[in-house]
Amino acid sequence: MSAAAFMPPVGADGHSRRFIATMVFVLGALSATAPIAIDLYLPAFPAMADALGTPESRIQLTLTSMMIGMGLGQAVIGPLSDRIGRRKPLLIGMAVFTLTSLVCAIATSADLLIAMRFLQGLSGAAGVVVARAVIRDHFEGDDMTRFTAKMMFVTMLAPMLGPIVGAQLIRFGPWQTVFVFMAVLSALSTFLVWRFLPESLPAEDRRVMTGPEFASSLGTLVRDPRFMAPTIVVIMNFSMLFTYVSTFSFISQQELGASPGFFSLLFAIGTLALLAGNQANMLMIDRSRSEQRMIAGMAISLAGIAWLVVVQMVDVANLWTIPIGIATMMLGCGVLFPNAGAAAMSSQPPQIAGTASAFMGSVQMAAGGVMPALATIGGVTLASMTFGVGLYGLITAAAVVWTIRVYRKAPNPAMA
Repeated sequence: MSAAAFMPPVGADGHSRRFIATMVFVLGALSATAPIAIDLYLPAFPAMADALGTPESRIQLTLTSMMIGMGLGQAVIGPLSDRIGRRKPLLIGMAVFTLTSLVCAIATSADLLIAMRFLQGLSGAAGVVVARAVIRDHFEGDDMTRFTAKMMFVTMLAPMLGPIVGAQLIRFGPWQTVFVFMAVLSALSTFLVWRFLPESLPAEDRRVMTGPEFASSLGTLVRDPRFMAPTIVVIMNFSMLFTYVSTFSFISQQELGASPGFFSLLFAIGTLALLAGNQANMLMIDRSRSEQRMIAGMAISLAGIAWLVVVQMVDVANLWTIPIGIATMMLGCGVLFPNAGAAAMSSQPPQIAGTASAFMGSVQMAAGGVMPALATIGGVTLASMTFGVGLYGLITAAAVVWTIRVYRKAPNPAMA
């Protein structure tokens, strides 16, 4: 049976449930493959440093190189998918990701591992950036928000499960087992694309852009407030979230006295709150407007940040009070994020969805690396983390207000 036969045709009343379920499964697996590879091997850092005879700080560069690769990969692969279609970049990207995972498993030096992790990020970006473009090819408005929320439920599990799975893998095998596991996941994702994901961008809708035309498209995106306003919401909301993610391990264990196991529990609670917000958004889609959901998500996040500030001001910050504020903040992010992302992508036609997705993803990845570092430039402390999430939360709120004002003047299907 061909992929086209497996996918029921689109009727006048929308996509079939079978189509939706298959798309969620396939695109969710694609979007989760690279993110889970980011933190799957974190528990193996000490073993890798010992085996390769290198400082652990050198092993940490493998994480940095992958993040850089993912940012650059999205910038290249997104526009490429507008030119040659969605399937080819996906199949090639995931195949390369599988091969580089296997090379990582047999690496005998930190330098080779750093190079291969860069290629992993470069190729793994295909799953992230093209998945967003495929969603735009099929959906818009609340349908896009609803589908994005469903897919996010799958992809949000990756950062929560990654360290747990990685820790179990190195219990029963050497550190190389982690990279073999990555290769298996990537191979399965490649098969799912080949078997169940038909081309979503018809040849007549593809754009062959020269360098100046590509620059012009980027300029058009940057000048379009219907795209930039919700994109800034996405970027700053991610910066707020990643400031917490990248610092709380150190803060909880060094400043608040948590054990590694208790930190894992607290991290899981935050991720579950994010998932809960995502599901709450799903329930609200048929009962409220997108702008109302964005306001609700932002208000909840700001309430969580305010809680963090207050418990530190009254000197009751501990392992029980701080997670309450973090979970509340994450709950709001789960509501806000899919609505802002859907608004940005729905503002652009499918013909440049790959370019729009690439721009959003690349800047988001860069912000995730830079913003937490700026917030903690004086040291990683609970106070600096709170300052960072507070500052980025306020900027996010301002961007939400801008987004609502823009779409009240020029309505977008996603804001209906």
